[in-house]
Amino acid sequence: MGSLKDELLKGIWHAFTALDLDHSGKVSKSQLKVLSHNLCTVLKVPHDPVALEEHFRDDDEGPVSNQGYMPYLNKFILEKVQDNFDKIEFNRMCWTLCVKKNLTKNPLFITEEDAFKIWVIFNFLSEDKYPLIIVPEEIEYLLKKLTEAMGVSWQQEQFENYKINFDDSKDGLSVWELIELVGNGQFSKGMDRQTVSMAINEVFNELILDVLKQGYMIKKGHRRKNWTERWFVLKPNIISYYVSEDLKDKKGDILLDENCCVESLPDKDGKKCLFLIKCFDKTFEISASDKKKKQEWIQAIHSTIHLLKLGSPPPHKEARQRRKELRKKLLAEQEELERQMKELQVANENKQQELEAVRKKLEEAASRAAEEEKKRLQTQVELQARFSTELEREKLIRQQMEEQVAQKSSELEQYLQRVRELEDMYLKLQEALEDERQARQDEETVRKLQARLLEEESSKRAELEKWHLEQQQAIQTTEAEKQELENQRVIKEQALQEALEQLQQLELERKQALEQYEGVKKKLEMATKTTKSWKDKVAHHEGLIRLIEPGSKNAHLITNWGPAAFTQAELEERQKSWKEKKTTEDWNLVGIELFNVFCNKKPMYMLMNMR
Repeated sequence: MGSLKDELLKGIWHAFTALDLDHSGKVSKSQLKVLSHNLCTVLKVPHDPVALEEHFRDDDEGPVSNQGYMPYLNKFILEKVQDNFDKIEFNRMCWTLCVKKNLTKNPLFITEEDAFKIWVIFNFLSEDKYPLIIVPEEIEYLLKKLTEAMGVSWQQEQFENYKINFDDSKDGLSVWELIELVGNGQFSKGMDRQTVSMAINEVFNELILDVLKQGYMIKKGHRRKNWTERWFVLKPNIISYYVSEDLKDKKGDILLDENCCVESLPDKDGKKCLFLIKCFDKTFEISASDKKKKQEWIQAIHSTIHLLKLGSPPPHKEARQRRKELRKKLLAEQEELERQMKELQVANENKQQELEAVRKKLEEAASRAAEEEKKRLQTQVELQARFSTELEREKLIRQQMEEQVAQKSSELEQYLQRVRELEDMYLKLQEALEDERQARQDEETVRKLQARLLEEESSKRAELEKWHLEQQQAIQTTEAEKQELENQRVIKEQALQEALEQLQQLELERKQALEQYEGVKKKLEMATKTTKSWKDKVAHHEGLIRLIEPGSKNAHLITNWGPAAFTQAELEERQKSWKEKKTTEDWNLVGIELFNVFCNKKPMYMLMNMR
């Protein structure tokens, strides 16, 4: 009851102050009658029209001060108040009496309705002393709540600058100064009017209307068992649900007590994110929009039930009380500190007197110490001369060490430069070795091509020899078959002509392969020279790197089309055999001419040595 009385007195103080037009601290009895009648109406207290006259019947006809009105207010109104009236209606009545006189005429970024809500929040956060003010700590708390509700980050540095410019002669702001501070948009730059208004409304619902959480959810009916979307509002001991968020059409309440509980339900009937609120006589099935909202609502309801079990007030009221107690504690500590400072000041004055007496004694001792000082100075001069000699010697030693360090640094730099050169040479040597390896690969490719061409030549020659043997057999046949053999000879001459053309094509390919081989050979020679050049350079630099050289090669016998398939001795044996056949066999004139054309126009092998 005491807390409710303190809250009511703040609104009444604003109304009483507004009626004091000449700022004399007094209000006429007629105005107090109107004020008392309005208070009794909104607070639902029986109004006694004679009580005010009887209370002041021995007083003069002049106005009544606030102190003189307080006994009547306590006895006939505040002591009869029950917690069954509309607090918003009470605040709006007091606001109506004081707004026109005190609200700034400067254009504000907020509406008058928003200003009214800030006025109510001020009464909630202000100190319990008159004239009412809100201290900087509570201003910071309110601005932080508004900033969070607008969805922007709190600018602590900006508020610190505001506190620096704060008037030191004042302990806080009045309600009208607070409204102007919020209304001028200093701490809501970049926000539109609607966003600021929604933030003020959200903070008002939390601090004044005790709204712990609100939002749309779907509720299952008790009679029709249908699912309907409702706007739910959670307060410390009740959950109300409405048709929409304008709170005009209320559909019901869920009364909460310490015996209630909330449980999560699995999805069913096509509904997801379900949870259940169990009360004494009813259960309520509710579906949230998503899992996050479901968890938030379950946690909020569970916390509310837990506070009911503990008998604790809403979190924001408990936090406000803790902040007030902390400020009182700090104020008491500050007063204690001031008291200690005064005691220290008195003790300091006593010490000053004692120090004055000591000073006189020191002056007497100073004269005696002067002679000792003179002796000390003489000794100091001698020591200084000796130290100077030692210092010069130390400087000379240091200079020598610096020269040695400089010399070592130069040698180190030369060594590092040499290492960098060797690293560059090593990289270039790797590139040369890579070129040599590529040249060897190209040489191997050419060798394989020459071998393939020689194999084709051998097969063609075997075929020609086969044809020659067939002709010899044909010549030895009877004269009757001579005409037929003549026809076959013509056919074989044509085949031989085609074979010769193929041999010419093979020779052309052989020449191309030789040209490729010569190119690869030149690259290999260049790579070998480059390797040898780098080998000399590396050997010149103390032989830090050892080159990898290719092994020596023996001379190989190759033909115009690649490596030979037999040795030199085998080739000579075959040539000798062919010559003996030529002299001993009786060749047909046509067969001899054909063999001569084949042997004389196309030399069989060309030999060359190759590394």
